[in-house]
Amino acid sequence: MTAVRTVLGDVRPEELGVVDAHDHLFLRSPHLPGQELNDASTARAELEAFRGAGGSAVVQWTPYGMGRRAADLPLLSRETGVHVVAATGLHQAVHYDDATLAGLRGTLAEVFVAELTQGIGTSGVRAGFIKVAGGFHALDAHTRWTMSAAAEAHRATGAAVAVHLELGTGALDVLDLLCGELGVSPERVILGHLNRSPDLVVHREAASTGCYLAFDGPSRAHHATDWRMPEAVRALADAGFGDRILLGGDTTTAAARSVNGGPGMPCLLRRVRPRLEVALGAELVVRILTDNPARAFARPSSKEDR
Repeated sequence: MTAVRTVLGDVRPEELGVVDAHDHLFLRSPHLPGQELNDASTARAELEAFRGAGGSAVVQWTPYGMGRRAADLPLLSRETGVHVVAATGLHQAVHYDDATLAGLRGTLAEVFVAELTQGIGTSGVRAGFIKVAGGFHALDAHTRWTMSAAAEAHRATGAAVAVHLELGTGALDVLDLLCGELGVSPERVILGHLNRSPDLVVHREAASTGCYLAFDGPSRAHHATDWRMPEAVRALADAGFGDRILLGGDTTTAAARSVNGGPGMPCLLRRVRPRLEVALGAELVVRILTDNPARAFARPSSKEDR
């Protein structure tokens, strides 16, 4: 038996329905001044728009210290009828001040485990997966530290490990570290932003390990590569890896939200889905939006929290 941990509690994987497998309701970083997602009413409107387009679950990849507003997520989920899965984890060092990072030294894995099993801060909302990040064609000391902690937390909880790949690069190096050195099963790893580096050979090699590949777009910010996303997804499907593909919107700024005139969460279903149906067929697209994320974010329901 497996379950997906949402902000309202554990649900059966098949209950998720149509999933935006990588997005953000709230997000804040000193590295992105003036681009904060910090308004609850707008987040609610975006979820309602996604629901109106046929969506039923959103996985928020906002990790520790980046304005997750975990306490607000259960109410938003109840009011809109959309399942929400929250993240623990840590992003690249550039998104934090030195004091924050220093305060986590020696305790990072314990923080991840606590947020997965007890709750984020005092909110009582438990995270459903771990999000970490690589660098641009590189794995620096910060990346190795956070991925080591993620692997430890994964072993304690069974939670999946999702990875921000900077501009889609470094996929194979990340797998060598997480799965080779640190022993995380590839089936529990999700690589994000593959659409930003449309290297079909790397995509196939990564998928052959058993990991999940998330194509998080398209969006206005990544238009230079997003037009190739259907081709990349089709190549994976033709190679027999249709069950390894995830799709998400990755809305990271207020201007990108549909309620502010951007593509936003509904774009995944209103624009991306029809385009992929032409390339892949409707049946496979349904599985990519439902079955694949249900497996990717599920964890053994019998796994004891500790």
